[in-house]
Amino acid sequence: MRVTFWGVRGSIPTPGFETSRYGGNTLCVAVELPGCGRTLVVDAGSGIRALGDELVRRAPPAEGLRLDVLLTHTHLDHILGLPFFRPLYRSDTRVALYGPAISPEDGLEQVIGGQMSYRYFPVRQVELAAQVTYIDLREGTYDLGDGIRLGAAYLNHPLLCMAYRIEYGGRALCTAFDTEPFRNLFITDPADPRYDELMAREGDEAVRDAVGRMHAFYSGADLLIHDGQFTEAEYRAGRQGWGHSSVEEAIRSAEASGVGRLTLVHHDPMRTDSELDRMAAAYGGARSGTGLEVSFAREGMTVVL
Repeated sequence: MRVTFWGVRGSIPTPGFETSRYGGNTLCVAVELPGCGRTLVVDAGSGIRALGDELVRRAPPAEGLRLDVLLTHTHLDHILGLPFFRPLYRSDTRVALYGPAISPEDGLEQVIGGQMSYRYFPVRQVELAAQVTYIDLREGTYDLGDGIRLGAAYLNHPLLCMAYRIEYGGRALCTAFDTEPFRNLFITDPADPRYDELMAREGDEAVRDAVGRMHAFYSGADLLIHDGQFTEAEYRAGRQGWGHSSVEEAIRSAEASGVGRLTLVHHDPMRTDSELDRMAAAYGGARSGTGLEVSFAREGMTVVL
């Protein structure tokens, strides 16, 4: 697998001098599988525009493009680049577009069609030249052909959001782009008059089950790309419920799962390059005891598995 980061920022594109080294484009990761000639793209943030230009430039003249685009969810920062993805405007392109099924009325095709309605964008969904197949996903394991195995699991985010596990050629890559720690929403303080022991205990059990489920999903992955928008102190200072993780939580999860490498993404839009440098110095490198290798993603960075 050849994993390249085309967008690493969270929430909104942040072009400018203070974000130029790590990059200001929102999330987009390309996974090239040279053994079978397939390319998988995870999320369609603003970074997918430059990726599309590169894919068109490299496309063999007589063969066209075959792409699998995996959307983790349809919040705007993860799909805003899709209308600017050049392969969609070529008749020799075949795209399988995957994403979580929010409801029977709000399937992936309907949601993307809403984004590309004429009131928002001058090109309508029906005018795309590529052959696009929309595939609504639920939790489970899927065979994508050519020896590619895809796992999908629900994350903890305000909108239904998928973690993905891509297995190919004996290697495994996991993504957890928008998620935060599972927590007990019931009252757990016995001194509170509203405290219910049974509900508090069941809430704790539900959290343990959810955490164990995700650790099993990530287990033994060669690379985990994980949301790391906040520090622990920032997260606890009013960011709970926003749907994003701290760097410390991502590290704990990766170590508990026996992951080889952890790369942090969804950088806070207010975070400057200098601030990310300081975070990389504090948290990056090999972790004592587990050997987990931690890094902070930059646009253009490539990891070969």
